[in-house]
Amino acid sequence: MARRGNDLRPIVKLRSTAGTGYTYVTRKNRRTTPDRMTMRKYDPVVRRHVDFREER
Repeated sequence: MARRGNDLRPIVKLRSTAGTGYTYVTRKNRRTTPDRMTMRKYDPVVRRHVDFREER
């Protein structure tokens, strides 16, 4: 089943704040998180957990 283009849950790219250029791709709910999203995830380049911020 193919996903429909839905503006309520857009695909966002999370980029590492460590400056390595590593990214994660995820979906977010615009109704519950209208601001830019920040998640603490693992960056394999620096081999530790860092903050990942949403880029547009």
